[in-house]
Amino acid sequence: MTPRSLYIPHGGGPMPLLGDPGHAELIAYLKEVEPTIGRPKSIVVVSAHWEAPSPTVTASSDPGLLFDYYGFPPETYEFSYPAPGSIELVERLASVADEAGFDLRLDHERGFDHGMFVPLMLMYPDATIPVVQLSLISGLDPVLHIELGRVLRPLTDDGVLVLGSGLSFHNMGEFGLGGSELVDEENEAFDAWLERTCTSHELSEADRSASLAAWIDAPGARYNHPREEHLLPLHVCYGVGGGLATRSFDGRVLGKRVAGYQWG
Repeated sequence: MTPRSLYIPHGGGPMPLLGDPGHAELIAYLKEVEPTIGRPKSIVVVSAHWEAPSPTVTASSDPGLLFDYYGFPPETYEFSYPAPGSIELVERLASVADEAGFDLRLDHERGFDHGMFVPLMLMYPDATIPVVQLSLISGLDPVLHIELGRVLRPLTDDGVLVLGSGLSFHNMGEFGLGGSELVDEENEAFDAWLERTCTSHELSEADRSASLAAWIDAPGARYNHPREEHLLPLHVCYGVGGGLATRSFDGRVLGKRVAGYQWG
């Protein structure tokens, strides 16, 4: 059964699509998503690579790709992932946002960024599932992103998957090369905190929500996330799914332990 929400690591730029050895575990995981959870009716992608003053959604029926990375081989700027947009889904998003008092904006020009097309090229390579992309909200308030997830929850009753695309470790200066197995204690401590917060039966729902809201107090928080945009898609996914998550990915990306979680 397709979960309500899924938080995934999307790796470094287009490196998963290049078969980078430091992304081997992630590549294998993303390729197994469809056999594991099936095919949703449509997908709302919340990518770490788009922020806007108000939550904003791609509103084109035929979005292109936004190659928002630099310094990679020429072929990485020629990828194609012609997934259709969905005006119907945009209208449904606008409706639930309006009911909740969120000022949803429509962007008719923006294409899909690499937080969308890199993982989806591995997860659903046929590019036939309708997709819209939803921005993070400038200011990066964790409570606001949990609330945004709760706004999206009714969509999942109709077969929509909310896909949070980020990285549970995102300190660019600390990534190793070639998948180093050296243990990074601050990385491991934050990973353990995140797993307990998302999956422990010992926490009440109020405590779980409060812990995610106060993620900055977690061990190694600012070491793992000097800036939190790659973590906050998880907060949206939690708001969508509510309750306990299951850990769907436990592996290394460029030598650092990273996680994936699913709800529902």
